[in-house]
Amino acid sequence: MQIGTMNHPGRDLLQEIREITSMGMEFIDLTLEPPLSSAHNLDIPAVQAALQAAGLGIVGHTAYYLPLCSPFESLRQAAVEELKSCLQAFAKLGAKWMNIHPDRQAPLHEPGFIIERNLRTLQEILPLARDLGVGLMIENLPGSFNNVRQLGEILDPVPELGLHLDIGHANLRTEHNTADEILAAYGSRLRHVHLHDNKGGNSDLHLPLGAGNLDTAHYVRSLKASGYDATITLEVFSPDRRYLAYSRDVLRTLWDEDRELHQNLGIRNPHPTSQPPKASAVETANGIQ
Repeated sequence: MQIGTMNHPGRDLLQEIREITSMGMEFIDLTLEPPLSSAHNLDIPAVQAALQAAGLGIVGHTAYYLPLCSPFESLRQAAVEELKSCLQAFAKLGAKWMNIHPDRQAPLHEPGFIIERNLRTLQEILPLARDLGVGLMIENLPGSFNNVRQLGEILDPVPELGLHLDIGHANLRTEHNTADEILAAYGSRLRHVHLHDNKGGNSDLHLPLGAGNLDTAHYVRSLKASGYDATITLEVFSPDRRYLAYSRDVLRTLWDEDRELHQNLGIRNPHPTSQPPKASAVETANGIQ
């Protein structure tokens, strides 16, 4: 299992690579989006050199707000072209997988329209993805694409599409966390994982592990039971990256632990090598990614 994190698209990417490397991360979940990290202003040779020098792997991430199902065809086509640009950049950087967030922003339109437009967008970028050798994976989102039935409407018609499971998202806008049932149905197609904490409900808080109500130890066991042993991105969005370092140690401890975890241990006292800063320092993001 490899632990990584995402760059902040509002910060200099090369500096982000240096900081992520200094934290002992094993890959960057590179999000290509404005203002400073869009595919169109990316210095590919410089990023290639930085990744190679750091020995850092890469997973491709795209903006969650692209209008994949827009009723305005010109907007949907613009999203297609943006995703193609991202694919080309990721291929040059050596990424094997690129994520896509299904879109649901089509007011006054039926659910079937939303599904059809998302599928049309995927079908239009798949030929380029195949040619470039970059796989596509769909990320679960709170609300419209967060359980087996909803994800199946996208995954079932496109067998080569991978699953990108966001365990924090699976805890939102639902009566119970849906990660286990998604793993049971589509675990064989799991290609990447996002992990962060929250308190359920509607707020995608992106908290450090242990700061919300997510049973991280349980979901680590679920991932291992499914046979997954690849990349996990810690989406801990705090300006104080000590929270990210703490979460890294929590995840590594839970993953590597041989003995049976006590039910009351969870991640409250996983004996990490670093200690969390005071809780009052946490600041969270408002967007869903």
